[in-house]
Amino acid sequence: MRRIMGWFTRLRPPIRWIVGAIVVIVLLLMAVTVSATTWEYTNSPEFCGTVCHTMPPEYTAYQVSPHARVDCVDCHLGRESFLLTVPRKAREVNHVINALTQAYEPPIYVKNLRPARDTCERCHNPDKFSSDTFVERRRYSENEANSSESIFLVLKTGGGTRREGLGRGIHWHIENEVWYYTDDPLKQTIPYIKEIRPDGQVIEYLDAEAGLPPDFGKEVQANLQRMDCIDCHNRISHLFRSPADSMDQVLARRQVDSSVPFIKEQGVRVLNQKYANTDEGLQAIENLESWYQEKQPDFYAQNKEAVQNAVSAIKDIYTATVFPNMGVGWQTHPNNLGHKEFPGCFRCHDGKHTSVEGETIRLECNVCHSIPEIVDKEKAPPVITIDKPDEPESHRDSNWLARHRYQFDLTCAECHDVSNPGGTDNSSFCSNSGCHATEWKFVGLDAPAIRAMVEPPKVPGSGEPRPVPHPIGPETDCQICHASGSVRPFPANHANFEPAMCTLCHQPSSAETSGPVTPVAIPGIPHLVEGQEDQCLACHDQDALVPFPANHQSLGTDTCLLCHEQAEPAPAEAEGEKRPGTPHAIEGEWQDCLLCHNLDGIKPFPANHEDREVEKCLNCHKPEE
Repeated sequence: MRRIMGWFTRLRPPIRWIVGAIVVIVLLLMAVTVSATTWEYTNSPEFCGTVCHTMPPEYTAYQVSPHARVDCVDCHLGRESFLLTVPRKAREVNHVINALTQAYEPPIYVKNLRPARDTCERCHNPDKFSSDTFVERRRYSENEANSSESIFLVLKTGGGTRREGLGRGIHWHIENEVWYYTDDPLKQTIPYIKEIRPDGQVIEYLDAEAGLPPDFGKEVQANLQRMDCIDCHNRISHLFRSPADSMDQVLARRQVDSSVPFIKEQGVRVLNQKYANTDEGLQAIENLESWYQEKQPDFYAQNKEAVQNAVSAIKDIYTATVFPNMGVGWQTHPNNLGHKEFPGCFRCHDGKHTSVEGETIRLECNVCHSIPEIVDKEKAPPVITIDKPDEPESHRDSNWLARHRYQFDLTCAECHDVSNPGGTDNSSFCSNSGCHATEWKFVGLDAPAIRAMVEPPKVPGSGEPRPVPHPIGPETDCQICHASGSVRPFPANHANFEPAMCTLCHQPSSAETSGPVTPVAIPGIPHLVEGQEDQCLACHDQDALVPFPANHQSLGTDTCLLCHEQAEPAPAEAEGEKRPGTPHAIEGEWQDCLLCHNLDGIKPFPANHEDREVEKCLNCHKPEE
């Protein structure tokens, strides 16, 4: 260094200054290059995901997300000029300090993001309209065969602007101004929503069950948030799938052979359990192979590779969705894009956010997608119309879905197949398992305030059985809606009645039916009843030739004629037939009718009397006068 400085000082002044200037410029260029390189590196996903030891969960999910080629900083800092992003990044230096000092508490949640209008909408133009999208979702059951079914529906993606006659569908929320309030850091409960309509009208919706205080409005106006893309697409780049969803995915993609018995059930079981660390979780999954060796030895012997491939795929699921050391799993980070595993859409569209005018934020499947069509693997895909027919006036009521639970009649058959209503076998529109076989735990239709709004007024009883105000089919299970604690509970004194007994007294209010709907009819009495009103059990007990149904066992004889009426005209009368009287004395040994009236006797009885006992004879055959 001294030699260099000596050489430099011996230079003549003009040359010395030129050399000095060159050295300064080179050093500045080196500094700029190093700074730029450092800036670029610290902005890279690799730096964010691997250098910071708190980010492996998010980085793992990011790598398989739709945004795997979008840099983290594009969303977290914004895709803006260097002069704007530098100070923003400087303010985040506390993250580095917290990471170095371990001053953080897992699981970690993002505290702030740039508005979607500064990030998402730089690539996804909200003015662009997206046409409806036909999708298939394959689901597998947790049984030995891993039986599958497909859910077909049309997503009404929507978007576009009102000036072009668009601005509807799922992306209606982007074109229209919606504000909300929540004090939940994860935004899973939203008690207040404000919609500002194009004409300037303001509609406020309050959660009917929130129990908001009278001065709630002051806090609301100071903390309102404008709804944007991330309120629904909050996990678009960092999704941790649920065990059931993950297993459905690998089965549908054939990464796991669906012929492996119980693989969906076993995969969900081990993935749902909590483990102290990753190694313990992986070992539990590894033990699945031993389970198949013990429980399914024949299958394992012939399909060892299929079982091992399944175990390997389940390990991959675990390492991509569960991070015990960071307290991260699919349950810890709610996904708002949906409405089954988390509230999602039902945070607002739950049927119980109402305005003072009684208008409710609509809770209807077909606002955002078509009614799901569910078919088994062996059946052909359904035909789903893309036409948008006019809805009847009743369906335009914002409380329609809540009201539909009480209002269902034969007019429904004008548009829908109403056979087997309330069923779950997917044989008709009204037996859709996507509606009736699913627990919608985030829907609020049972909120007392909502029930009071839509439940029809009680009609005082008249002593007669209430008619059934809707179609009924041979497989209709009345207790879906009429069990204790359900939509329209039956009276307390009906608690011990079986479903098959309902239609013995309750009949459809109209004799008209549509399509394959078959009302359950009470059989008439095909023989003379006069004089035998209290003797039904003589021939119709459980061991008789014509036994009564099993669900009649607890009913007394005096109840038979409440439902079963004499056929008109009675068959015996129509044919001029009478039961023969007894033409002889019946005292003494003559009381044993079977002495002469057995099948081979002097006067054999009819073949259908073979199982009847002696003491029953005089119930029908009286001594002649």
